[in-house]
Amino acid sequence: MTDIRFDRYYRYQDLTHLLQAIAAQHPNLVALHSIGKSHEGRDIWVLSVTNAATGPAEEKPAVWIDGNIHASEVSGSTACLYHLHSLLSDYGKDEQVTHCLDTRAFYICPRINPDGAEWALADRPKIIRSSTRPYPYDEDPVEGLIGYEDIDGDGRILTMRIPDPNGTWKTHPEQPRLMVRREPTDFGGEYYRLLPEGRITNYDGVTIKVIPAKEGLDLNRNFPMEWRGEAEQEGAGPYPTSEPEVRAMVDFISRHNNICAVFCFHTYSGVLLRPYASKPDDEFPAEDLWTYQKMGKAGTDFTGYPNISIYHDFKYHPKQVITGGTDWSYEHLGMFYWAVEIWSPMREAGIEDVKPIEWFRDHPVEDDLKWLQWMDETIGEDSYVDWYPFDHPELGKVELGGIDFMSSWRNPPLSLLEREVSKFSPWLTWAALISPRLELRDLTVTPLAPETYKIRLVVDNVGWLPTYVTKKALEKKTVRGVICEIELPEGATLETGLPRQDGGQLEGRAYKTASFSGPADSTVDRLKMEWVVRAPKGSEVHLTASHDRAGVVRTSAILE
Repeated sequence: MTDIRFDRYYRYQDLTHLLQAIAAQHPNLVALHSIGKSHEGRDIWVLSVTNAATGPAEEKPAVWIDGNIHASEVSGSTACLYHLHSLLSDYGKDEQVTHCLDTRAFYICPRINPDGAEWALADRPKIIRSSTRPYPYDEDPVEGLIGYEDIDGDGRILTMRIPDPNGTWKTHPEQPRLMVRREPTDFGGEYYRLLPEGRITNYDGVTIKVIPAKEGLDLNRNFPMEWRGEAEQEGAGPYPTSEPEVRAMVDFISRHNNICAVFCFHTYSGVLLRPYASKPDDEFPAEDLWTYQKMGKAGTDFTGYPNISIYHDFKYHPKQVITGGTDWSYEHLGMFYWAVEIWSPMREAGIEDVKPIEWFRDHPVEDDLKWLQWMDETIGEDSYVDWYPFDHPELGKVELGGIDFMSSWRNPPLSLLEREVSKFSPWLTWAALISPRLELRDLTVTPLAPETYKIRLVVDNVGWLPTYVTKKALEKKTVRGVICEIELPEGATLETGLPRQDGGQLEGRAYKTASFSGPADSTVDRLKMEWVVRAPKGSEVHLTASHDRAGVVRTSAILE
């Protein structure tokens, strides 16, 4: 098997060659195709992963997985690659993985945003939020600091420390490498301003305005659900799916209604996020919320990450909500959606019960000391760079140091990367295996008279979820029932029944009672279809039962 390394992040060309090699080496399990081009013209690669011998991916229940929609969140790509590696390595060896690829499919997009990732992974990196397309204006900023750019050419993006008697920061008295916030009543000490490493345009020698980058798009605000323009939500783009990366993803998922669940890998917080982003839990259909809670518990059991609601537990501001995100796939299409925030530096350091957004807003100094000690002991002292002088082209004498934002904060350090991304693959496989799946239970042919036969087809939904997957899908009318078709040989006639019939939806086991003293276990997961056919003895009829999200059953019968 082609070797995938988990101690590095792949640049675009290397990633492309790697995916092409994997597809060439595993033609029975992997197909590689481009679903569109990025702003700068790079292919957005998707791998279809399933056992082709048991049917094409489009005829099986599927799970979509993507990473790296945000430019610097490159460990999302690695999580996708690890799951691909796990599937291919374990197929034929692990019973669950083998059954999964024989009966289900994965669509894996390691890098939704190849342009932004190239900037983040460059020899001299620059970090932006998402796309490299200028937005909302094409012009360069007239004045101000544009941070998160490697200005001294050492391949890192650090922090600039500038002495200032009115600065907000001071050195910790026992750990001078660490900067801590100045107390409200502090005076008379040595204080600093901290700014992200970067250049300043048209500096007047006095004021420093920190301004956003010219590339102001947030691709994860450009989806159709509750899209809001720039005045209400920055970075959303001029209209929903205006950006080619988002448009390619929306188009692919919308055209592949066999997708039952969508997983998007981000960094960092170490949590599993579920909808809604803009509404409380009581807005859910009850059954969908129950399944989300079940999936979340499984995710926590597999990964150790807490599962939380975006609306209830992950707001950037208590008075604001996030819209235009990938939870579009649930609200519009009725596919279960999860955002995985890889990596919690705080939890690594032993800081427990962290609410990520609140922690970033305010936390005790003791947390910083724990984190710095953990960095020194686990990764090495160069992970938190000691302050060193630098002659800034606009500011003059400053110091650079602190956290390397890309390699130890926004993403796991390379030494821990494989350990971190390996946590998710069992959960992703589990999520595929709970999907609905049609299976032939019985096919009988009963002679009624000379050259007249009754044909009975029985199929079961052997999956845990119902064929429709979510109540939201029924509400939005995005799924049809089980379509049963009969194909007759030349000269045969159909006496009763229709050549094509909608058998409705089949339940799974998800919503049956957990109590043995509850209602009887009725066969709501089973469908029976009957036809009467007039045809010469020995004729062959072909039958198909199909459902967009539960797969396809094909069979045939000899009339004897």
